[in-house]
Amino acid sequence: MNPLRLDSFDVFVAIVRCGGFRAAALERGVSASALSQTINALEEALGIRLLNRTTRSVSPTEAGQRLLDRLAPALSDIQLAIAEVDELRDSPSGTLRINAPAPAVDHFLCPLVFHFMDRFREVKIEIISDAAVIDIVAQGFDAGVRFGRQLAQDMIAVPLGPSLRYAIVASPDYVARRGTPDTPHDLVGHDCIKRRFPGGALVTWRFAFGEEELEVTPSGRLTVSSAQNELQAALAGKGIAHVFDDYAKSHIREGRLVELLPDWSATLPHWFLYYPNRRHPSAAMRAFLDHMKSYAWEARR
Repeated sequence: MNPLRLDSFDVFVAIVRCGGFRAAALERGVSASALSQTINALEEALGIRLLNRTTRSVSPTEAGQRLLDRLAPALSDIQLAIAEVDELRDSPSGTLRINAPAPAVDHFLCPLVFHFMDRFREVKIEIISDAAVIDIVAQGFDAGVRFGRQLAQDMIAVPLGPSLRYAIVASPDYVARRGTPDTPHDLVGHDCIKRRFPGGALVTWRFAFGEEELEVTPSGRLTVSSAQNELQAALAGKGIAHVFDDYAKSHIREGRLVELLPDWSATLPHWFLYYPNRRHPSAAMRAFLDHMKSYAWEARR
């Protein structure tokens, strides 16, 4: 048997987790051909095929699955051991991978991360913007950001930033042409800019006035897939948008947008940053959590 390299097993696990060579290569910052050569060498050293490869998918063989079942816990233990050694350093180091929806990235995670990087210069951070609910452990993330109702029970969750508020906005030109709705019911017949989740469902618009709450399914000619695009459409006079007020408030102040139905604006709980319920998070992760808890949100908004 040829000599085996520990990093070859890590590459094998990454390819299975990512579902292919290209995705794993992007994650690791190397070429797909380099990973292919690593797997070829590993299969040759073991004398058995580990992966079924087609032009469309990659999956473990029976031998590969057995190896994966034994490797994953062992590699996790190795990562924890490295994290414990890292605690002895004067300054945290390593890489943090965080998965979060675009609104959380734009207005909360990026400002926090940029400030953190100024303090901890040996920590690398990768932020992936993704609205889908995923298994962050299986996908190789150290942490994720979601609303509380979307969190798995085996996760530790920490509040990220203040509570959220929706704003209903349109351009002055649109309001001059189409008029101002007095209640959410008046949105019927307006051009509402619809937004579709990655899973296919349309975003429902929620309203609250005192103890009264209601939901409206928007109707209109335009459907987009991001809050940024929804805001762009509103600025262009193409309809009424329903976005977090962090996206709209500067445009409202400068007169490019008009806020509609402000008394009906719904408030949501804040985002949560969550991470696996482990006894020993890495020194970099602990430093990031401490930084997040002490971050002065209101002073920077």
